[in-house]
Amino acid sequence: MDILAAGRSDGSLILTPMEDCLPRFQLQHPTSVTCLCWRPYCVVRTSCSPYKSGLSVQTEELVVGDEAGSLYYYVVEWPKSEEISQDGWLGSMCLVAKISLHSHQVCGLAWSPDGQVLASGGNDNLCFLMDAAVILGGSRIAETSPGFGPLGSTRLTTDSWTSRRSGMETQPDMSRVRHHGPGCEMQAWAHRAAVKAIAFCPWREGLVATGGGSNDKCIHFFHVSSGSALATIAVAAQVTSLIWSMTRREIAATFGYAQPEHCFRVAVFGWPECNQIAAIPWLGDLRALYAIPLPRNDDVDEEDTLGQSDGCIVVASSDETLKFHELWPLGQTATMGRSGMLGGSDILDDLDGIIKDGDVIR
Repeated sequence: MDILAAGRSDGSLILTPMEDCLPRFQLQHPTSVTCLCWRPYCVVRTSCSPYKSGLSVQTEELVVGDEAGSLYYYVVEWPKSEEISQDGWLGSMCLVAKISLHSHQVCGLAWSPDGQVLASGGNDNLCFLMDAAVILGGSRIAETSPGFGPLGSTRLTTDSWTSRRSGMETQPDMSRVRHHGPGCEMQAWAHRAAVKAIAFCPWREGLVATGGGSNDKCIHFFHVSSGSALATIAVAAQVTSLIWSMTRREIAATFGYAQPEHCFRVAVFGWPECNQIAAIPWLGDLRALYAIPLPRNDDVDEEDTLGQSDGCIVVASSDETLKFHELWPLGQTATMGRSGMLGGSDILDDLDGIIKDGDVIR
């Protein structure tokens, strides 16, 4: 499903179909929306549509983090254009859980590749791992959750939500929304600064990397099920994003403020040696704010994720531009700075077969 979710500093959350870019849902959160993350797979549930009573449909799940440290878990039913044309029903958006673990702003969210584990990072210097099954608790979404209709312009607070659609203010049954607090997490890892960068390894189950902010300046590697620390790489900079290669046992990092000052804003490290393979310098005082992968448009099986090749990464820069870096080009080695400029560290533990099998994933 092609859905664009956008959160704003005024607390508004908007969901828009990509084909026409006209907002279909709009909610108002009590504080600024700071990050969003879609679950990587659809989940089959009973439809909320009055035209599909009792029928099962595919639903999307969206996690929203806010400035107060709360996580809101939504289930979205998003009918196709032809279905909307037929019956006029635009879909539904249901709040199913609220998670209160962080004491400060949520600044990072990531799902494991199988969609079973959710990670959140915050300005309280903590990274939490949560089991999706625990968050949802097997609840029947369509029957037990406050739902929002199309363009509800709904205000979400602890006391009420206001719907412009109905012109009425009602008291929701918040007891039907699952509330989770301390103790619901499966792991909690303390850092020395805010945790914005989080990335699960796509080709080695149980491996996750996190990046610390200005007072941490490290990339940390953890084992998901045991919580054990596996390795740490000191990078002398705020880590703003992490991206694993799909084809090589390598991870890319982007950097913000550096201390001591250095000019590198993108670097690539090998796993499990944690050696620096390459680094890209930027001119001036620019910072890399965040990066996402842009997959190469190859003709591969959509379900064969390990058969896909790496594309480039798109980096948002502090000069309000986007920079495109091809770190893992097809059939050749990328031309970047020499290795060994940012340092590395040894593996602390070796769990669940997290070892090096070779440089390239076949």
